[in-house]
Amino acid sequence: MHIDVYGSTLCALVTAGTLASTGHQVTLRVPEGDVAGQLERNECPFREPGLPELLSEQRAAKRLKVGRLVDVPATAVSTVFLALELDDVELAHDIVARLADLKRQFWLLVNQSSFPVGTTDKLQQTLGDVGAVVSLPDLLQEGVAVQSFMRPPQLLLGSNDPYAESLVREILRPVSRLRDQFLVMTPKQAEFSKFAVMGMLATRVSFMNDMASLADALEVDIEPVRQAVGADPRIGQAYLYPGCGFGGPSLSRNVMDLASTLASSGVGSELLDQVLRINERQKEVMFRKLWRHYHTRLEGKVVAIWGAAFKPGTGRIDNAPVLRLLEALWAQEVAVRVHDPQALPVLHQHYGTRDDLVLCEDAYDAARDADALILVTEWKQYWNPDLVRLKTLMRAPVLLDGRNIYDPQFVRRHGFAYYGVGR
Repeated sequence: MHIDVYGSTLCALVTAGTLASTGHQVTLRVPEGDVAGQLERNECPFREPGLPELLSEQRAAKRLKVGRLVDVPATAVSTVFLALELDDVELAHDIVARLADLKRQFWLLVNQSSFPVGTTDKLQQTLGDVGAVVSLPDLLQEGVAVQSFMRPPQLLLGSNDPYAESLVREILRPVSRLRDQFLVMTPKQAEFSKFAVMGMLATRVSFMNDMASLADALEVDIEPVRQAVGADPRIGQAYLYPGCGFGGPSLSRNVMDLASTLASSGVGSELLDQVLRINERQKEVMFRKLWRHYHTRLEGKVVAIWGAAFKPGTGRIDNAPVLRLLEALWAQEVAVRVHDPQALPVLHQHYGTRDDLVLCEDAYDAARDADALILVTEWKQYWNPDLVRLKTLMRAPVLLDGRNIYDPQFVRRHGFAYYGVGR
């Protein structure tokens, strides 16, 4: 098939690259901006494993090309994917209206964007009777986005049109061959399901963070408790790891949008409001532990941070816990040295050049002469550090483990003061 994919999101690029890899002729239509410029220079805008190679291979094979968003799709195109930014609802309607004016025999529009519940039905009204608009919510996990598109555990499909459903199944047949991974429902149900999934994941994380705070007060190690809770088959282990808060462009925003939708409907949600409050509080948990360790006297200290991205496997810092941590440290006149294998360019773009921020290409260099080291993002390269070397480099051996990846007793035996989350 000839398919156009609209958008500059990670979802848009992964969708375009993957569909091209299965034999479709794909045009990725990107709004003007940084992403369009990078693609024009044959650069990959996202530091996502496997994505640069995927895009490069498909462009070289002539199955994927990049076009302007404002241009009219080729005559052979009758299928369009919309993977736009969260705030681009008006743009989506503009695109759909332009497509409707082309009077093709039948348009299939697949809405992957995380728009408010009910948007797909409104896009159908804009398109009219010249085609069908279905919802295929973006459930990609950053850091493994290509893999999660090619091997999805499930595919939520919101469709009121049997023919449109059959077309989507055919397009995605290569990624759903092992079994029928489609859960078919109405567009509104599919959109709401995506927000409900995000809300549940955030709730599990915030619940364990709340338990970790209680564990600190009771002087109980949260790790055996986490294992016991996860061992219950009614609960399971996923998203039960306490830490210094979650971030990212999707999870936080989706939970906020869900809470806003509930509030505007008159229902409200004290639970989701509390989930968000706990998460914001958790982003400062490592700062508070450091503040207490030094008896509130942090002025003039040097703090090393390992990990700035909101999660391993990506270079993005959208709503990342490190942002709140940095602001708290700078408010106490602390100088910060940061290492991250991917996020340093984005961090520099975000903050610019500052005397109290040093971006280090080497993790051990970041720890040099530091009064404390805070682990924020659990990149694999941080899991087994040379503690002997680390102790000789640091001014004071203080390790704050924001992801509970270290063995407290092992770290303490090496002469460190250790602080975890609920440990």
